[in-house]
Amino acid sequence: MLDYEQRLWTDGYQRVAGLDEAGRGCLAGPVVAAAVVLPPETEIPAIADSKALSEEQRLDARTQIEEQALSFAIAHCSPDEIDELNILQAALEAMRRAASECQPPPDFLLVDGNQWSRSLTEAPWPYETVVKGDATSQSIAAASILAKTERDATMRTLHDQHPEYGWDTNVGYPTQQHYDALAEHGVTPHHRQSFTLFRD
Repeated sequence: MLDYEQRLWTDGYQRVAGLDEAGRGCLAGPVVAAAVVLPPETEIPAIADSKALSEEQRLDARTQIEEQALSFAIAHCSPDEIDELNILQAALEAMRRAASECQPPPDFLLVDGNQWSRSLTEAPWPYETVVKGDATSQSIAAASILAKTERDATMRTLHDQHPEYGWDTNVGYPTQQHYDALAEHGVTPHHRQSFTLFRD
């Protein structure tokens, strides 16, 4: 999990940020991204791909990440921004915002996936994209954990306002319960209007 970071540390980079997002496939809620800069040579055994961890393990790992990180930040793009930009560009924008908010700032980015910002003038850091980075890079996995736990907490708060959609369990993903609630109750301001919200 440290191969990418170790190579960059050896090349002289001291603040390597992992970037990842959560919520691209959801029907409702923001897309949430995180950036995490861990100290060189730091290894946190609790970190793994957030999808492979239980909720309790993710929350425990989040505590360790926040305690040990040199810097970290979490950023959102709202449903309205998703509708305006499209979900891919909104996810990239949320990651760019997270990287921009880290203090001290990163000097290199490891970005989960295979794409980055539309304009590198908007993202002035050297970077590398890593397919399945949340399973192969500790920094990206750490960002995945922060993004996932933050987004889940956001959706559970929104569930209190709209309990009929089941966001306390599906956190906005397209489950049968979610589609049934949409058919019965219609859309909320938290739904992504550009997504297919109703089944034929």
